[in-house]
Amino acid sequence: MSTEWNNGLPFIPGYTFRDLAKTAFHRSQTLGYKNGFALSYRPSVVIGKEVLAAEPLTHHEIDKLCFETPYAVYDKPEYEEFIPAHVALDKKVLRFYGHFKEEILHSPAESYRVRPVTIYYYLEDDSMCIIEPSVVNSGLPQGKRIKRQRLPKNEFGNYYNWKDLNLAMDLEVYGTTYRISDCDLFTKEFMESEGIVLNEPENTPEDPYIKRRSIKPNQEHINKSPAKFEKLYRFLHMDSMVLRFYGQWVECDAYQSHTWPVIIYYYLVDDTVDVREAHQRNSGRDPFPLFISRQRIPKKVKEVLKKCSNNELLHKMKIIVMEISDDLVEEYISPKDFQLGQKIKLLSHHFFLYDCDGFTREYYQKNYPDMDMKAVEIPKMEDKSKKAQVIPPYNGFGSLEDSLQNCYSLIPEPPKQNILKRLVNSNKKLRYVAKLDSPYPEDRDRRFILSYHLDTDMISIYETPRRNSGIISGKFLAKCQVAKPGSTVDNPVYYTPADLVIGATVEVFSHRFILINADLYVLKYLESNSDQVPSQTLESLKQTVGAEKEKTLIRDEVTIEARKCATSGGFELLCPLRDSIIGFKHPVLMMTDWQGDRGRKV
Repeated sequence: MSTEWNNGLPFIPGYTFRDLAKTAFHRSQTLGYKNGFALSYRPSVVIGKEVLAAEPLTHHEIDKLCFETPYAVYDKPEYEEFIPAHVALDKKVLRFYGHFKEEILHSPAESYRVRPVTIYYYLEDDSMCIIEPSVVNSGLPQGKRIKRQRLPKNEFGNYYNWKDLNLAMDLEVYGTTYRISDCDLFTKEFMESEGIVLNEPENTPEDPYIKRRSIKPNQEHINKSPAKFEKLYRFLHMDSMVLRFYGQWVECDAYQSHTWPVIIYYYLVDDTVDVREAHQRNSGRDPFPLFISRQRIPKKVKEVLKKCSNNELLHKMKIIVMEISDDLVEEYISPKDFQLGQKIKLLSHHFFLYDCDGFTREYYQKNYPDMDMKAVEIPKMEDKSKKAQVIPPYNGFGSLEDSLQNCYSLIPEPPKQNILKRLVNSNKKLRYVAKLDSPYPEDRDRRFILSYHLDTDMISIYETPRRNSGIISGKFLAKCQVAKPGSTVDNPVYYTPADLVIGATVEVFSHRFILINADLYVLKYLESNSDQVPSQTLESLKQTVGAEKEKTLIRDEVTIEARKCATSGGFELLCPLRDSIIGFKHPVLMMTDWQGDRGRKV
């Protein structure tokens, strides 16, 4: 859209219009060829063939154009032939030869493996690739280790350049260290032409495994199988003869010790052993059929001499392999190794033997008479996991009971409550009239109703409204448990009905309330539970609530008598009753005063 087409209007929906003069909507071509090579150009027009505003020339470029001497018509300007880098360095590759050492962890034959590699550096785009030559029947994944890419040099975003490469140096790529030992003739000539002095080439170290395979094995290491007649004899005479031992698998760690009943079978026909778990119902463990499959278990493994790095000292070490061959085992487990009342080690597992079957005892009495195969008692293992749980201090979030549940289980559950107490005391509460103990004069006339909920042992406080006080009445404290002053945070002591004495001070979150009166239900409830309440609390309630109770009875009696006299038509009968009540004003008695004054005036 041209700049004049929408001049003066905001560029928002509803104020833009399509330019009807536009007929071309394609993008301009930005690729071309120069001297037979592909190059990119800066576009001169935009979509719609509108001219793109060109950048203004700088003062240096203007001066260069003004003072440039023109050349003659037949003079040829001397320009260097332009050749892009991807054309000049195309198919020019630096080739280095190297190797890396692969560490072998679980093999007695070798501790490391030397693997040769070829490193290619492409000068065209500074990319590299590492290829390992394939060896037939090697059993190793070989070929391209790292595909062609720019290899990072460090964590700052730098990449390897051909200037960083040299002979007899280490090249670390993605956690693997490659040792560059040699290069080809083209690489050597290129590096020398660029002024880089190459180090002396190195020889690739020999792989210890290949070196050991090239040496002829000694006759003593050749496996020797037993005679055929021995196997046949044992098969004919010892087939189906199995020694059965009852034991316990002892599993110990830094925190606890576990024992699990197992049955160990020793097959005399081929000296093999298998271990089976004695599954128990509702034990919480999966009933696996075999703990150790049937196999010959080595008792003693040969020790080899290992030469130290200084080639001076020799020390013994055990051979550690995934599968032990027969030539590496000095002795296997035999029947003489099974002794009741002792532990036996089978494949790094400890088993305590405490009993065996009848056939096993007869076999030992006949072949091993010096071994005592009497049953022994199972020793009791101390469970180290049962330790006193340390409760952390209360952090102030939530209630104490809710926060304590996080220390007992990973998924906390609601704290347990006394359901019977909540059902019996549902909607039952003790109400007290309280005033605020405050040094401010405007708080002296404020009155509060303190309610003690018997089902949850919680306290709630409401403020009664008072006219023209300027203080908003209503809920002062929601239902919650209130701790006594002086109690600790981890072990709080809460208020109970026995602590709510008339005239006592109740401290609720730094507010002090003085109890001045109580409900009549409070006295009735505490009298019914007098064995749980101190006598001082009952006396204070009787003195306060009892007087109010007598006034209520008198008020009810006066009301009944007044109604009887009113029906008879005489107010003079109420005068003796009025004189007998001192300090008590009732609406009916006030009416007699008014009638008496009116009669005297008449």
